[in-house]
Amino acid sequence: MNKGHSIETINFRSNCPIAKTLDFLGDKWSLLILRDIIFFGAKTYSDFAKSPERIPTNLLSQRLKKLVEGGLLEKKAYQNNPTRYEYLATDKCKTVKPVLLSMKKLGEAIF
Repeated sequence: MNKGHSIETINFRSNCPIAKTLDFLGDKWSLLILRDIIFFGAKTYSDFAKSPERIPTNLLSQRLKKLVEGGLLEKKAYQNNPTRYEYLATDKCKTVKPVLLSMKKLGEAIF
């Protein structure tokens, strides 16, 4: 994904839906952020930063921004002065749940 651009401007490798999904969500951090919001109720930057995988803060910021731009998360201010945000799963995000459940089952079966 090009920095600062919406999902519509991504140069996908092909028109294949699987390839497009991998182009957008293929990094490990994006899927772990979605796991945390879908299964563990993470909402704030701090919640995601506390994940056991210890995502570097610069990557966390980038991935959250990408997921918001892609329409999987919604960013809402919950506090002013200083402004703090929470991230909420959109309907588009909820479509990822069965994929994550399948990955969980696969991981349990082979590791």
